[in-house]
Amino acid sequence: MLRTASRNAAVAACAAAFGLTLTAAAAPSAAAAPAPAHQRAAADTVRSDPNGRHTATEIRRFLTTFYGHHGPSAWARENQVSDHLKDRVAQTEGYDLLLCAQNTPREIAIGKVTTAQSAGMGWATVTTIWDGAERGTFTAYVDLDSHPIELQDVDCGE
Repeated sequence: MLRTASRNAAVAACAAAFGLTLTAAAAPSAAAAPAPAHQRAAADTVRSDPNGRHTATEIRRFLTTFYGHHGPSAWARENQVSDHLKDRVAQTEGYDLLLCAQNTPREIAIGKVTTAQSAGMGWATVTTIWDGAERGTFTAYVDLDSHPIELQDVDCGE
């Protein structure tokens, strides 16, 4: 009787261990599968700031994507710029106000982002790098409460 109980316990233990092994082996493939679209969309809208405002990290990601390596795309200019700034851009013929330049830079770098909760704004210095290592800088501003996030203003410093 004792022998049968021991054997049953051993079989149960082996089955449990085998089951855990199968579960553990299956877990990585389940984790690697992409989340359904409705879950990804929900995750994209989760705000890391408790007040729903854009954080410095989100603003940096936005500006880096918006400006890319050589300046904003036509789509970004149309869909990610405030109406106020679009009006200003329309008044600067022969000059790209979003880049504070007349030409396309060789490279663009985004500096440290600062946020001022009381002003509701975030900003960063944007550095444009031209042929011959010449550099230019300007400041890009984002409204912390704009949804979706968009470029609010630029200050060319001139």
